[in-house]
Amino acid sequence: MATETATLGGGCFWCLEAVYQELKGVLQVESGYAGGHVPDPTYEQVCEGATGHAEVVRVTFNPELVSYRDILEIFFTIHDPTTPNRQGNDVGTQYRSVIFYHTPEQHEIARQVIAAMAHVWDAPIVTELSRAQEYFKAEDYHQNYFRQHPLQGYCAFVVAPKVAKFRKVFADRLNAPE
Repeated sequence: MATETATLGGGCFWCLEAVYQELKGVLQVESGYAGGHVPDPTYEQVCEGATGHAEVVRVTFNPELVSYRDILEIFFTIHDPTTPNRQGNDVGTQYRSVIFYHTPEQHEIARQVIAAMAHVWDAPIVTELSRAQEYFKAEDYHQNYFRQHPLQGYCAFVVAPKVAKFRKVFADRLNAPE
């Protein structure tokens, strides 16, 4: 089976991870850091904002079951791509909206989706489009965070509404319950 990888930043990685884990055709979702200049950064370093990294998810998917275009359309539905370096109360460059493309084809699809989404949002889209850079897996306690801590405050008030929106808008694309 052929697989592809998408690397996306759209605020806190817990939100994106929780949504993509429920998408049919997704094989793995991992939280991490990309787009910075410090090797193997820690969460604390990234949160300080001096490493240049964004919190991202690396999504491994089966393109026969879900397309890269679908992945991006969901991305633009579950976060606000019009706020630079911010998602809600999460503020800083680590929360920027960014697509790290892995192939020229992904770059072109991302450009097309951004152009199409410009007609959906009332403000200009500020999502960065960059070639995939070195990726660093986040600490183990960040992996599967929403699944492990659904009642934690941030998860209950920030992540859960995004997951609920995804489930409602993309009900036909959900994985079968485990």
